[in-house]
Amino acid sequence: MQTNIARNRYHPLSIGTHWLTLLLLVAVYGLIELRDVYPKGSDPRAAMEAWHYTLGMTVFGLVFIRLALSAVFRAPPIAPRPPQWQRSLAKAMHWVLYGFLLVMPLLGWLTVSANGRPLPFFGWELPALIGPNKALGRNIKEVHETIGVLGYYLIGLHALAALFHHYFMRDDTLQRMLPWRERTGSPARSRSFRSA
Repeated sequence: MQTNIARNRYHPLSIGTHWLTLLLLVAVYGLIELRDVYPKGSDPRAAMEAWHYTLGMTVFGLVFIRLALSAVFRAPPIAPRPPQWQRSLAKAMHWVLYGFLLVMPLLGWLTVSANGRPLPFFGWELPALIGPNKALGRNIKEVHETIGVLGYYLIGLHALAALFHHYFMRDDTLQRMLPWRERTGSPARSRSFRSA
């Protein structure tokens, strides 16, 4: 029984880093959206921006851990097995999300570097990636902000896809990544598993 449950779920480390990434993204987005509550040049605004950078770079590092975990621990198969086109679309979506999680912190780092400032990271300062260039910094910041807006839609689509699989496809896509185990499936769900 225990072996079967483990086989149908992601490894606990994969589950933990997945949900930690989500919490960090909520904080990163929240900090940058709420900083406008404070006037430019104020200490609270500067602190929120510094934490935005720090947590953004934490997400950047976490992506490499997640990629390593996915190479070591194979994803459990979905039951019942979805059509090939859905599996291909899901794989493409995952790579787009990983790309987003890597590109956004890099663009933020480049923006800060172009503005001639060090990037704060838990009390340390990360070195500049490029030399000071205000015009370039503005351009990179615009790209960073545009992709940031697209990120809302990417994350939303990812969540909607998981809910669609759970409530309409009636498979275990979502349950494989939940930090808790489902107690007992509904009769309809149990029948679908037995027939698969």
